[in-house]
Amino acid sequence: MSTDTTASVSTHILDTSIGCPAEAVAVSLAARSGSDAPWVTVGRSATDADGRCKNLPALPEGTTHVRLDFDTETYFSKEHSSKRQAEAQQDAPRVRDSGAFFPEVAITFAVVPGEHYHVPLLLNPFGYSVYRGS
Repeated sequence: MSTDTTASVSTHILDTSIGCPAEAVAVSLAARSGSDAPWVTVGRSATDADGRCKNLPALPEGTTHVRLDFDTETYFSKEHSSKRQAEAQQDAPRVRDSGAFFPEVAITFAVVPGEHYHVPLLLNPFGYSVYRGS
């Protein structure tokens, strides 16, 4: 929920290697007021069975920039990776022994007060895409 003096953020993750939501991905939300200000972590969450973070906190008043950090390495190295690989296409590349090629994904974006920003992450072991959703 946002007010005229704050912005709000939501996110969800789709694992495009299997076409399903990415469950239990740790997400950290940081904010700053101005491009020279230090980052302040305002909350942490994890995606639910639908790939959504439903409990990200409100942003502090005066926030101008937001960063979402996704722990993709842990997600791709979890025990459910065998299920994911079994469901993946036969010719799809396998996750490397070290986990995902991108062990973390950090998305930084500018915000303005009173706006809501939904930031979906389309993820696979070897790449990702992000956009401003609705």
